[in-house]
Order: sequence, then C-alpha cells, then structure tokens
Amino acid sequence: MTVRIGVIGAGWIGREHIRRLTGTVTGARVTAVTDIDRSRAAEAAAPVGARVAADGAELIASDDVDAVLVTSWGPTHAEHVLNAITAGKPVFCEKPLATTVEDCLRITEAETANGRRLVQVGFMRRYDAGYRQMKQVIDSGAIGEPLVVHCAHRNPTVPESYTSDMAALDTAVHEVDVLRWLLDDEIVSAQVVTPRSTRKRFAHLRDPQIMLFETAKGVRIDLEVFVNCQYGYDIQCETVGEEGLVRLPDPASPAVRTAAAHSTRVPTDWVGRFADAFDTEFREWVARVAAGAEPTGPSAWDGYAATAITRATVTSLQEDRTVATDIRPRPAFYGGAA
Repeated sequence: MTVRIGVIGAGWIGREHIRRLTGTVTGARVTAVTDIDRSRAAEAAAPVGARVAADGAELIASDDVDAVLVTSWGPTHAEHVLNAITAGKPVFCEKPLATTVEDCLRITEAETANGRRLVQVGFMRRYDAGYRQMKQVIDSGAIGEPLVVHCAHRNPTVPESYTSDMAALDTAVHEVDVLRWLLDDEIVSAQVVTPRSTRKRFAHLRDPQIMLFETAKGVRIDLEVFVNCQYGYDIQCETVGEEGLVRLPDPASPAVRTAAAHSTRVPTDWVGRFADAFDTEFREWVARVAAGAEPTGPSAWDGYAATAITRATVTSLQEDRTVATDIRPRPAFYGGAA
C-alpha cells in the first residue's frame, strides 16, 4: 500500500519532510499540501505532483489523503490534530503537540474517546542510533538503576528572535522527551539556574541556562542549554547508574592527524546531526500506517508531558524557584496503570 499523505505547513521543515517522504521513504506519496501562504504551498507541492488544498480542514477531509503531517506554526497544531482525530486519520505532528497544556489534554481526551491511537509527535531523538543503544543498555540493567543524568545541548548561534523561554520550549524539549523515554520515568519538578551569560549572545537572552530536573523515582538530571557556544552543534548525554555508566556516542566522523593535532569534526546544525533519525522516524511511521496499525512512536500523552514540563521550566526561569510539573497520572490508554 502507498500511503497518501497531506502536509499542513510548507515552511522549511515541511518542505524538508516532503523531500524525505518522496525521495527517501518508500511506500509514501504526498498528495496534498496547504499553507497560510498559498504561493509557498504551491512551490512545495509542484515538484512532487501534489495539489494545493484550500486549508487544513479541507485537506484532512479529502479522499486522496490517508494520513496527515502537521508542520505548521505551533499554535495551529491543536486544531489540525483534533480535526484529524475526528476524521479518524493517522496524524504525525511536529513538536509541540500544542502550545498549551490545556490543548494537549483536549487532544488526549479526544484520542481516548476515539478508542484508537492516531497521533504521533515528532520527537526524533528516539530514532537516533546512539540513543537507541543507550536505551538498550539501561533497560538491560547493565549499569544498574540510573541515579544521575548529565546532558548538554549546544548550538553555535541563534537568531535575534530567539528568546530565553525558547531554551526550554524549543531546545530542551528534545532532552525532556528522550530522557523520559530512556529512563521510563516521569519528570516531576524543574529548576533553572542561570550562570554568567556569554558575551556572544544578544542582550535580551539569558544564555547559558542550567536546567535541573527530578524524576518520580528520584533520578536527578542536569541539562546545560548553551545556544551561542560558537564551536558547533553538540549533543551530550551520560547516564550514571549503581554499577556503571553509559554515554551517548558522538556522531561517527574520521579522525584526522595533521599539523601536530588530532581532530574530529563537530556538526554545525541539528539537520546533519539527526538526519538519519528523521529518516528512520518516518520510515517506521509510514510502515505502521500502511499496515493499518497504531503508531508506536511518541504519543499524544508524551506530547502533553513535554509541554507541561517545558512550561514548568519556563515558570522556574521567570520566577527563580523550583516548579512542580503537575503531570496527571498516565491513563491506561497510553500504557499507564489500569
């Protein structure tokens, strides 16, 4: 079966996923594209022979769309995801699932009422080979019970439009999701500490930030978010257990010896660092849709938890205190206790 996919949002990430679905992933075809800017939708649709839909609602309801990909502006995500659930169509939503906790809960409630999982959220780190290897080690018990996790998320630079709140909402959100998955544990509190800021930032930005999380099982997590580190895009993760530790491997890169130095390349952006993870993410999603099976990737509940945790993190930054995430008990529908 070829899965016919309608794409809502033809910005950079939407066009990148259209390229991926048509040039890398087998079993998928983009049949419709829509965007608030109709000319941009037409530019994205033409190379792949897709039509331009009037809007998200028309695209979702169309007979030539089997599944929906939402890559539009974050505040519009909830509307499109809810419409897809109502239509009974699988929907892949790039993060965030929604920009408010209330909208995330509306989505989980609608999906639960539907009785079948339809929503997958685009947290691609779960599909990265290194993180999957870490997950296998932790689950095997080889390092014993996890006690502490050390992480870093560094970008060379960010544009002037980047705000201090985005360090949690747009950047740390990836660690928040992947750590919940790695540890099979929930984050219950968040605290932000701000050290001396780099002179390389725009004046309005607090950078770097140190985010401290605690899980329900008592694991402590420290995450350095430094978005003007200058030297490259650097993702680090180390889990320390009772009997050992496991560290995320750096991306494979040739080791070069020249001019009395030994060096390896550091990626400069997230696109190159996680390109394979994006490909794997969509291959697995398309395969599940083609088989008529529920998605196995990050769920609407994971999207809700990530929004709740990052919102608590922003509150901590703004109010200089530790903030409880107040995440609800996980429903049985999403794998919680009955």
